[in-house]
Amino acid sequence: MHSVPVGGSVDRSKRLKRHHSLQRAKPPPDKQKKKMASYKVEQLPSPLSVLGEGPHWDVERQSLYYNDIYGGSIHRYDYAENKTYNATIDGFPVISFIIPVKGNDRHFIIGTDRKVTLVDWDGRSEKATFVRTVGEVEPTMEDNRFNDAKVDSKGRFYGGTMRLEAKGDIFEMRLGTFYRYDAKQGKFVTLKEKIGVSNGLCWNETGNLFYYIDSCDLDVKEYQVDANGDISGERVVIDFRVNGERPPFVPDGMTIDANGSLYVATFGGSTVYKVNSKTGKVELEIKLPCEQVTSAAFGGPNLDILYVTTAAKEFKSPQPAPAGALFAVTGLGVKGTPMYPVDLS
Repeated sequence: MHSVPVGGSVDRSKRLKRHHSLQRAKPPPDKQKKKMASYKVEQLPSPLSVLGEGPHWDVERQSLYYNDIYGGSIHRYDYAENKTYNATIDGFPVISFIIPVKGNDRHFIIGTDRKVTLVDWDGRSEKATFVRTVGEVEPTMEDNRFNDAKVDSKGRFYGGTMRLEAKGDIFEMRLGTFYRYDAKQGKFVTLKEKIGVSNGLCWNETGNLFYYIDSCDLDVKEYQVDANGDISGERVVIDFRVNGERPPFVPDGMTIDANGSLYVATFGGSTVYKVNSKTGKVELEIKLPCEQVTSAAFGGPNLDILYVTTAAKEFKSPQPAPAGALFAVTGLGVKGTPMYPVDLS
């Protein structure tokens, strides 16, 4: 079994929650003798989130930032300390994402309703403070909110909206829009419209291919990225429907490894699927001990730990602990790609 080196004196093996040994999904007969891929899933010390989301690994601080959307909180898991710090911001009960800001290690952007908001946080205090509003979309669409957001290697912000879950079934209406933010002009550029739930997004290592999930489409799409950051040339990588029928989950957050494989969290599926981005084949099913798996990001000193967020909120059925926990998956034998701070200059 591949073991991941860890820093400090923390014996993580003693806190191991679950171990799985899996092989590639439905391997052809000639590949039955392939060495099995082993991994470990460990619950990390952190609060149980109502709707944990937005994991972002900060290389400089060796920390994972993430947010609890309906818990209205932001979090920093410190790798060296094996501890999670938590904060709230007065006046912001819903927080859709958190991303560090380039050039200021106390500044972060968060998603608040349909706004991108700049806050100040030292990463340890229980309170962060409002600095200013960076920008706003859809000012009259009060039933919408920002959802998932990320930043490309050039520091450009990408994020999309969705109708609030409390307003009805997510498949009923497509009121969301997907944007990028042009910091120099101080405006949002529309990339896609009629989105159900704007979700998982990531780029390949060279940045010329972009992967995107609208949860209501039940698939992952690939796009070409031009110099301005605009996208074109849509291609479906994988469709999660089974014989045209909805699966018992929706694809949610997503990340990518240095080989170009995608890791798709499934809300309602207890699984992160490793998907070959070229063939669309599922290469590995990473099982989690809770149903509502929301997102994933690679981190750790070697970028070889997959951090996974989950949700405890009861949407359709009760979600017992450890639902809402933050997990670390080790032993995958791959490395992720760096994540980047947003450039607001």
